[in-house]
Amino acid sequence: MKKAKYWPGWVVIFSVLVGCVFDFGLSGSSIEEHSSRRRADIIKIDSLVAYGDLEKSPVEFLHDKHTDAMAKKNMDCTACHLKLNGQIYPKFKRIEDTGRIEAMNVYHEGCISCHGKMNIEKEKTGPIACDDCHRKKNQYTSSRQPMGLDKSLHFRHLEASENKCQRCHHEYNEAEKKLTYTEGHEGTCRYCHGKETKENRISMRLASHIACINCHLKTKPEKTIRPPVNCSGCHEAAFQKKIKKATMVPRIKRNQPDTVLLKAVSEDLLTDKSVSRMNFVPFNHKAHENSNETCRGCHHASLKSCKECHTLNGSTQGEGVSLEKAAHKPGSKRSCLGCHEQIKHTEKCVGCHLMMGRNRRMPDASCLTCHAVPISEIGLSSDPDHEKRIVESILQSKNRITETYSAEDIPERVTINRLSSQYEPVDFPHKKVVTALIENMKDDKLASYFHNREGTICQGCHHYSPRSSRPPNCGNCHVKLWDQDNPSKPGILGAYHQQCLGCHTAMKIEKPIGCTECHKEKISSN
Repeated sequence: MKKAKYWPGWVVIFSVLVGCVFDFGLSGSSIEEHSSRRRADIIKIDSLVAYGDLEKSPVEFLHDKHTDAMAKKNMDCTACHLKLNGQIYPKFKRIEDTGRIEAMNVYHEGCISCHGKMNIEKEKTGPIACDDCHRKKNQYTSSRQPMGLDKSLHFRHLEASENKCQRCHHEYNEAEKKLTYTEGHEGTCRYCHGKETKENRISMRLASHIACINCHLKTKPEKTIRPPVNCSGCHEAAFQKKIKKATMVPRIKRNQPDTVLLKAVSEDLLTDKSVSRMNFVPFNHKAHENSNETCRGCHHASLKSCKECHTLNGSTQGEGVSLEKAAHKPGSKRSCLGCHEQIKHTEKCVGCHLMMGRNRRMPDASCLTCHAVPISEIGLSSDPDHEKRIVESILQSKNRITETYSAEDIPERVTINRLSSQYEPVDFPHKKVVTALIENMKDDKLASYFHNREGTICQGCHHYSPRSSRPPNCGNCHVKLWDQDNPSKPGILGAYHQQCLGCHTAMKIEKPIGCTECHKEKISSN
């Protein structure tokens, strides 16, 4: 890039400041005023990168520090930002960029002239020399956290706007060439506004800052508290924790169903067995709403049905991801299987699922846990109530934790004596552990759905044995010593300690602490 030509206004400023040594600004006392180098208000000024490689390093700009300084002078956002149609725009002293030189001159004239004026008036101010702004090494580390509307915050905004969804939600009407509001078509802002500005759609960052900050500025303070208009108020973790949570959040009104029957094909193909090889899936839509903070947890691109984008063979609209992959991809947070895998490894569930492993081959019947509605039961029925009754009946039947086997089949205590050469046998409270597992998961809808068969809970410990009221002992699979032909299978000593201590550690159960809390050491007779 060619070097910038400085106009006379700069010459006046620099002539006043020749020979001055600044020990304030970003590199001096301003740093000492902050006990931490981590900030949420760091803005990297690199606008000129749109016109080619930068001649100097981007500027590390502390936004909240500057707004605080402006407030002390009774100045507001308009000191740095222009207004258009009553809206303050995020760009510094311009609405849009018109060229490299123009954008560069706006920053240099605005920043240097302000700092120079404050310096002449003997006020503490920021840097003026080029390298004091364009530093090669950053002085601060960003602590910025993403911000969005969870269900609680969305509900609070809905209440504040008196249920007028049109204050935030709009869509572009191609025929009228303008933004309009259509009731029942509300969706998340991110469905249209992406990471970058494209054509006539500004980026999500610009859209949210224009809409949210301008609305907050116009909102009358509630009990002397105004909605945040600075960076830290939204993007600092400590401030996010202070955001008031609504105690009761009603369901978002979007005409969504309580239950859905997930089908891979359209109605006219239901009789073609070659097209749909699996049963249909009864899906509790309402329960999943309660378990997610936003609809985007599942509906990441739009609120349409999954199969409209994710076809059987994959489509451009679905980025080539087939419907089968969209539902079953283990590593994706957006797939059914991937989401369930993540939940299985939370503190509440990981005790059992830790030893079962992520890649364990499940019995063939496990597919039918979800694919529970045979195609023959739906057929080509045109009665939607018939379909709804079947779905609700199946979901209701799975909404319970089976208390595994009958009481007489569950041993009260089990004696583990395979290590009794050095220690006394372990008196294992078997029924107490089983009861604790059932109690721990009884109010969990996901656990209720997947743990309602006899013997399922038992497989948390008896992880590779078939379901049975009399599963084989651990020693039947785990030999006394390490088996060199099966290096991934621990010996009996390792198996007991990995299973028991691994579960306690993963679930953060404090006891037992030492060896002798489970099995007392034998006292020598000599």
